[in-house]
Amino acid sequence: MTSAGSDSALENEAARFKLLADYLPAWIALYDAKTELCLFANRGYAEAFGLTEQSILGKTFGEIIGPEALKVIQPAVDRVLSERIAVSYERELPEADGTPRWIEVHLIPQLGEDGVPVASCVLINDITKFRLAERQVRESEARLDKFMQATVEGILFHKDGITTDVNPPCCELVGYTLAEMVGRHVLSFIAEDELNKVKEVMRLGKEVRYETAVTHKDGTRIPVEFIVRTIERDGEKLRMTIVRDIRDRIESEARIQHLAHHDALTGLLNRAAFMDRMALLMKRAERKGEMLALLFIDLDNFKRVNDSLGHLEGDQVLTTVSERLVGALRGSDLVGRFGGDEFVVLLTDLNSRADIKVVLDALLSVVEVPVKADGRALSVTPSIGVAVYPDDGRQPEDLIQHADTAMYRAKARGRATYQFFEPALAETAYADLVLEAELAQGLTRNEFELFFQPQVEATTGQLSGAEALLRWRHPQRGLLSPDAFIFVAERHRLMLNLGEWVLREAAVTARRWREKGLTQGHGPMRIAVNLSRIQFHLDGFADTVKRVLQECHAEGQWLELELTERMLIDDIEHAPATLAQLRALGLTVSVDDFGTGYTSLAHLTELPLDKLKIDQGFVARLPDDVGAQAITRAIVQMAVGLGLTVTAEGVRSAAQWQLLAGWGCQQFQGELVGAPMPAAEFEAWVKAR
Repeated sequence: MTSAGSDSALENEAARFKLLADYLPAWIALYDAKTELCLFANRGYAEAFGLTEQSILGKTFGEIIGPEALKVIQPAVDRVLSERIAVSYERELPEADGTPRWIEVHLIPQLGEDGVPVASCVLINDITKFRLAERQVRESEARLDKFMQATVEGILFHKDGITTDVNPPCCELVGYTLAEMVGRHVLSFIAEDELNKVKEVMRLGKEVRYETAVTHKDGTRIPVEFIVRTIERDGEKLRMTIVRDIRDRIESEARIQHLAHHDALTGLLNRAAFMDRMALLMKRAERKGEMLALLFIDLDNFKRVNDSLGHLEGDQVLTTVSERLVGALRGSDLVGRFGGDEFVVLLTDLNSRADIKVVLDALLSVVEVPVKADGRALSVTPSIGVAVYPDDGRQPEDLIQHADTAMYRAKARGRATYQFFEPALAETAYADLVLEAELAQGLTRNEFELFFQPQVEATTGQLSGAEALLRWRHPQRGLLSPDAFIFVAERHRLMLNLGEWVLREAAVTARRWREKGLTQGHGPMRIAVNLSRIQFHLDGFADTVKRVLQECHAEGQWLELELTERMLIDDIEHAPATLAQLRALGLTVSVDDFGTGYTSLAHLTELPLDKLKIDQGFVARLPDDVGAQAITRAIVQMAVGLGLTVTAEGVRSAAQWQLLAGWGCQQFQGELVGAPMPAAEFEAWVKAR
């Protein structure tokens, strides 16, 4: 019983040992020292070689691990048996799919009572995950080393503030060599005014991104961005800082900020920035009881520069004007550009309006100096409106509006002048605003019509044509002549639509007269149409006339276009080409109100004209005024000598008729011939003749 009980206890002990061995994470086996036969193997060891716990028993060490592995391992086995010591080694076991696997092997001799090895125990641990982790660390460090050398951004490592490594871009950024930087405290490279910020980040040990500044070896301050991380390198915990040079970014942000507040072309303040700063200066002026003056500046006929020379040359003119404005003002004055050819100036530190006039005279003189563009000198003049704080407004918007209103009044008075705002101008501006809206409505409601004043031959009295005169049958104000609304129409560019309507209506009327036979027995019966300045200066005006003629099925010979001297002189460079295009369409071209403008004799010989119309101001003083006689006679004789037809306007008496006809004037127009009449009345008048 005792023997049987002992055997049972041993079996239970062996079973517990086997159970424990199978659940251990290590592989365990026991080999006989002499025969090298496997006496025991736990499940992990057997399965590692594709065997079971039973099938592995009785197999030799070489049979289990294979001949190739035996050659590698045999020296370690021999050493265990001969030297009777434990031996450990590592070995790589590639899996069938090629995945690497590492094991750590311990060979332990089991000695008998006589000290001779009777068996050897094999204990194997799978250390794959540790070796893979080490490999990843090595590869990560290798990648970091490559990145440090390849990146354009600076990288610095430090331990407890002492620099341990720096890449070349970081050295280049601060101007030190690697040897000069390693071993120094990182704070020695920080700009003095940024030390407290950087110290606080180091103290907290956070992983952050922030902006600061470093000092170059030559003392230059360099704005940078730090990206701080904590990493392990070579088994050591370090702080890594990516040092990013942000000078270009700061400059770009400054440029963007500048563009947000300044005009891109001239560099002057834009509308938003000007208004903001103006509001601040007005508040300061209110506190101190100071006077300010807002100047609204518009360049006269600037559109001609763009249309004739192109926008690039126009931009050059604007740039030059802006430079002259800034040069003529004090540093405390604000200068801005609101767009196009509109500039604004806010004058500060003024004592009286006399101070403002001094500045205005200076600005007029410097801007009027010819500007070089496209290799030629261009004369550019300003019209300036002035609003004074606090008299003309206590809010920025009020001053702007009032200065703008005054500017338009200055422009109406002629070029190169200024106008102070007056309360009456505000009333006029409001009336103009209402009239502008009514003009637009009048066009859509067909409230406009043409009156016709006859023109006759001086020698025969035969009807030769008629001048078309625009009238507006206003629903409240009744019949209005152009003097009541043309100025507003031209200011707001409604004149383009209105002028084309007049041209189209004249062409339709001329066709109707011929269809009715009204022109039979009379002269050419042209209808004369007055052109506005904005029409004539419009790019492609001749093409517009051609289109209107085609759409109305009219011929150019039926129409006559009347231009003022000022319109021709303002565009003397391109006027000849435009006039030639119009005459090529068959139209007659005449100069209206001749003698009141600035046309020189040289201009008359250069311009392709057909007719001169003597201003009725001269005719009205005939026959008694000796001076009017001399001027009018000279105009007639000069025009006849140039081969031009001469028409006298405003003829009211037979004495005027006889005197003008005797000098050679060919056509007459005025009350003596007939007053302006609506179309139906004019047609009846013609039939009665």
